Amino acid sequence: MVVIQKFRHTRRAAGAQLRRLLSVIAVALVACGPAATPATPAPTAGAGGAAAAPAGTPAQAMGPATLVVYTALEDDQLQRYLPVFQKAYPNIKLDIYRESTGVVTAKFMAEKANPQADVVWALAATSLLAADQEGMLQAYAPRGLERVNEQFRDRRSPPTWVGTDVWESAFCVNTVEIKNKNLPMPTSWEDLAKPVYKGHIVMSNPASSGTGYLSVASWLQLYGEDKGWQYMDQLHENIAQYQHSGSKPCRVAGTGEFPIGVSFGYRGVTQKNQGQPLEVVWPKEGSGWDLEANALVKKNTVKPEARTFLDWAIGDDIMKEYAKSYPITTVKTSEPIPPGYLTDPLKQLAKNDLAWAAKERERILKRWADKYDGKSEPR
Repeated sequence: MVVIQKFRHTRRAAGAQLRRLLSVIAVALVACGPAATPATPAPTAGAGGAAAAPAGTPAQAMGPATLVVYTALEDDQLQRYLPVFQKAYPNIKLDIYRESTGVVTAKFMAEKANPQADVVWALAATSLLAADQEGMLQAYAPRGLERVNEQFRDRRSPPTWVGTDVWESAFCVNTVEIKNKNLPMPTSWEDLAKPVYKGHIVMSNPASSGTGYLSVASWLQLYGEDKGWQYMDQLHENIAQYQHSGSKPCRVAGTGEFPIGVSFGYRGVTQKNQGQPLEVVWPKEGSGWDLEANALVKKNTVKPEARTFLDWAIGDDIMKEYAKSYPITTVKTSEPIPPGYLTDPLKQLAKNDLAWAAKERERILKRWADKYDGKSEPR
């Protein structure tokens, strides 16, 4: 039996309700049957333990268990991904807290002394690196780790975080609106700083959005510290509003509220494939990027179902679903590159030091807020 309860978590933001806390999927734990090659629970370990799940071990019969899962996945992705877990584990209850990356990260970090989440699923790797620096993650090697590309996971053994896919910056351009306003089609980051676009651009606030932060971190690495801030000074002159969501700039570009939204590829590609008058522009200098990644939260008692979830979260069945959203997954799949993406997505990625971006995150965001937060939409 599956019970789905939907919550609404609200945040004041420019006349819109923010997206919801998604599901509570309920059950009583039973021994796993042969369905859908589920990953098996590993033995319970305390906060200091770190062990890989033993392959081939039958699932243990347990009482009802609830996992609290923090994630920054898009709502439409969760609608596709969660049924895959339900099919494999119909008797594990998931309490999903879903928000933008910056909001999830801030909540998670604030709970350091009393963590509420059991696992973190598909949060920015830079956020998990910051949490790891605070000692908030427990090392764990999920079953199937050997399949994961080493450049997309913590290379320690066992790792504290494991990536699932790559998301990259792009901008969404409303082709009808730029024609109506007699604006040229931008093709680069440099183009967006030209005076002709003044008041026509929205982008994600990097403090509340991982998408916003990956763009800012990319500019500082692309141009260097001094020139990177100079670039943002010029871009700021053209920004109409910084929005508290990675996807919202693309959404409002799609409706024509603003002609250009600096966002991320998945959202733009999805909206264009739905028929909206959008062009997804991959900046010629390269796209900033980050990984969606998973981690086990360090707690006095770690539920075995948390390890089961992390095993599943890099398994073949869900990797195929990730590959329908993103062209770069950390485990190879047979899925084709989704329509609308570049044929060589790896080539588009700009040089990016994730460890540096995580280490410098607090400093960068403070300076960014001091300089530019006046144009942020109300919370």
